[in-house]
Amino acid sequence: MGPVLNSSNKPCTVPSAMLLLCPMKLQSILALVLSSSLVAQAQQEALTLDDLLEGGQQWLQENLDEGWLRTFQQADQSAVQQFLRALQERFQGEYVIDLAALRQTAQVVLPLLESHEETRSYATWLRTRMDYFEAAEELRLIVAPPKVQPGQPPPPRPKPTPEQQRQVWQKRVEKRPPPRGAENLVSRLKPIFVAERVPAELVWLAEIESSFDPNARSPVGAAGLYQFMPATAKQVGLALRPEDERLHPDKSARAAAKYLKYLYGRFNDWRLALAAYNVGEGRVQTLLQKTKARTFDQIAGRLPAETQMYVPKFEATLRRREGINLAQLNPPRR
Repeated sequence: MGPVLNSSNKPCTVPSAMLLLCPMKLQSILALVLSSSLVAQAQQEALTLDDLLEGGQQWLQENLDEGWLRTFQQADQSAVQQFLRALQERFQGEYVIDLAALRQTAQVVLPLLESHEETRSYATWLRTRMDYFEAAEELRLIVAPPKVQPGQPPPPRPKPTPEQQRQVWQKRVEKRPPPRGAENLVSRLKPIFVAERVPAELVWLAEIESSFDPNARSPVGAAGLYQFMPATAKQVGLALRPEDERLHPDKSARAAAKYLKYLYGRFNDWRLALAAYNVGEGRVQTLLQKTKARTFDQIAGRLPAETQMYVPKFEATLRRREGINLAQLNPPRR
């Protein structure tokens, strides 16, 4: 990481793991978290980095939820741009193992978010995703770097296979206790999934999305147990005003069940449905058509890094919580 401006506007050049030694303002730290979400948004909307930077303020006004925007308004814009550029290759690419480099910075950012009441909902969002960085580090050790032959161009970097990712997540989750909020919510929400005629076990998607914290928010505006973006929330019948129904556990669960039922009906496969829940059905459909593929494993390497991990993480969680494989889930009933 390059120079970061401290409160006296003097360069403070430190490695990411040592950011706490710099008297950086909280807003600059928040900008680091925000920037990763902007890059992820760039993936989904096919925007270039220059597009984001040139139209940055307008994009912030149009896309960020109001709570995050209030926190962000005083952020150091140069720090945002610097971190955006550092993360461009890692987040816009398809290489899961590149996420390992974010681990130390995320470990510094998280306690700062948790220490301020106005940012704790964002801390929940980040904490739920901390194990992506850790899993990426494990995969980095598994996937051997390519051998470079003298006088030859470097070969493409190898990617971890979906099966390797499933094995890593299985080991990571096999002894993990349920999140604190799950005990009261799982029994309460399972009947909602059943009423919507989808497998009750899908309730555990809330562990992947929010660690069962209904107040969790992402910097780009997703909210609630099942992390609905505003536009998707409206599509599945959740009101945003006068009350944000995404933050209501029962209503969020019903919307998630309906949406998963719809996605399964479109793709006829739970892995593809989950991938579409995370990255969008259009992205999944386009990849299937472009590659003439029929399964998640056939397109996984071309999906965003988070999505590549999201599906096997849920598979491992389902096995840990319910003792069944994803393939054993029944199709939704009509």
